[in-house]
Amino acid sequence: MKQPVSSFECSLSYVPCFLLAILYVSSLYIWRNKDPSNHPETIKRRFLSILCVTTISPFYVSYFINEDLLKEQSLWKILGLRWEGLLPAVVFPLILTAVLFLGPISMEGFSGLWRIYFEPRYWLSYMKEWIWIRNYVVAPITEEFTFRACMLSLIIHCTNPITAVLVCPVFFGAAHLHHMNEQIKLGVKWTIALATSCFQFTYTSIFGAYSAYLFLRTGHLIAPILVHAFCNHMGFPDFGALQMMQPLHRKVSMLCFALGLLLWGLLLEAMTEPFIYKNDLPWSSDI
Repeated sequence: MKQPVSSFECSLSYVPCFLLAILYVSSLYIWRNKDPSNHPETIKRRFLSILCVTTISPFYVSYFINEDLLKEQSLWKILGLRWEGLLPAVVFPLILTAVLFLGPISMEGFSGLWRIYFEPRYWLSYMKEWIWIRNYVVAPITEEFTFRACMLSLIIHCTNPITAVLVCPVFFGAAHLHHMNEQIKLGVKWTIALATSCFQFTYTSIFGAYSAYLFLRTGHLIAPILVHAFCNHMGFPDFGALQMMQPLHRKVSMLCFALGLLLWGLLLEAMTEPFIYKNDLPWSSDI
């Protein structure tokens, strides 16, 4: 892999990332609509906007991407769209992330929530809901394509992969700050809306770093997409609910929280080895 270029040239490569983030978020607000963000009509209109942004993103990347990269690899491969190593990319990152969520998963088990997942009616009813489609299909696909595949492809030539993993999530976290405006419109005090947005910025940035790491290590877009959908389903761990559990169940769940974090740290590098996913992109071995 080529050595990082000058800091000035590198800083310029972040400009297209910033503009792409602005384009993604602003597309949500081009419609004149007084309905809340969870209203079906609002969701459907935003789907159309995001589809347009996602469609033009590859052309946008091909214009701004470093030409040397395209001489060595195809654009689609750089964007994580390839067949080689697809099955491991579907399975292993998802298992790895489930290990990290071992604590919340154990809490769902003790609450009996697991039984619902084996009910076909549960999935059939939710898959008809626009909010479900947004949270588990459209958002993971479009956000990971835009904020991971496209943005990382634009800056990976001028910086080391670790820096890219840490910087790109800032755009992803900042893109969620627009929710503050929506909360204020719903009557939430601006101080509470600000605190909520700052918290959301923090954990979405952390997730973004993890997702970027998976993308660069596996070389597959499907890996962060599935992990994103899984994390949307699990949500941020509800530590307060531990106090409402039976003493034995609470102790077991607390142990699972600690064990999951430990195992995830131990398995992270081994389960994302590039050779497992037939990832021969030059930066995969540098992270």
